[in-house]
Amino acid sequence: MGSSPTPAFVSVVVTVKNEQRHIARLLDSLLVQEPPFEVVVVDALSRDDTWPILTRYAREHPTIVRVSQKYGSRGIGRNTGVAVARGEFVAFIDGDCFADSGWLSELRGALRESDVAAGKTVAVGSLQYGLLERVELFQRGNDVTFPSCNLAYRRSLFLSLAGFDPRFITAEDIDLNLRAVEKGARIQSVPAAVVYHQMRSTFVRFLYQAFWNGYGRKQLTEKHGSLWGNYRMRRLMSNQKTPTSWIRLAAALLGYFSRMLTGVGERLTPTLPTESPRENGASADGSAGRA
Repeated sequence: MGSSPTPAFVSVVVTVKNEQRHIARLLDSLLVQEPPFEVVVVDALSRDDTWPILTRYAREHPTIVRVSQKYGSRGIGRNTGVAVARGEFVAFIDGDCFADSGWLSELRGALRESDVAAGKTVAVGSLQYGLLERVELFQRGNDVTFPSCNLAYRRSLFLSLAGFDPRFITAEDIDLNLRAVEKGARIQSVPAAVVYHQMRSTFVRFLYQAFWNGYGRKQLTEKHGSLWGNYRMRRLMSNQKTPTSWIRLAAALLGYFSRMLTGVGERLTPTLPTESPRENGASADGSAGRA
């Protein structure tokens, strides 16, 4: 019998801001994943205790957890993390999530066959806000709306795409997936790779998220042209069965039309950061630095 192939090294990249309530649970869930891997966390200058928690984990797990600080959008934070990542593959998860113990193993298995893998995201918390259907967009037979809170890329492909477009407030993951598919990549769905996502705790925050999701959808049409023909509009409308879902749709449409009125519609080419991330209290390799 032949020996099993050596598991590929994966860099788990996280960008966070003001996630003191959730970050320890996330890191604890990552530390039990199948090796070999590293966790690269970029903090966008949090104002709460997120950074002290991160530096503590970096001190306690110096060979796995690497932390740094850089202000900017989610796209900027993720690009910064990938720029210093050492893995053949990069897996993305958000600060308000936590992973199933077999998450990385399942993604790693799928990445043996595909350059992009997307897991299943399960809502926890205020499920009245979370159990609303994701609006799917298909391109070349691939669902490109898989969110970046549970997404993995071959690092070389990610770099060839110049990473996330930092101008996007939301939908930067859809934009990245669109560009990957247009380059010939296939996005493999991996339902067994489960991530749990904490839903917004208040209705106002839920509507705020819906607004910016709609704003990001308009940014997508500015960059990629009209995408509405690929939406399953009849299915979208037929699934608005509760007052909450209709309110969410209204908030998203408000965001969409807000971008139409205020956006300049420029097309920007995303680039990976060339400067080092700002370090504050810990070095780029996660070891404690001088205060």
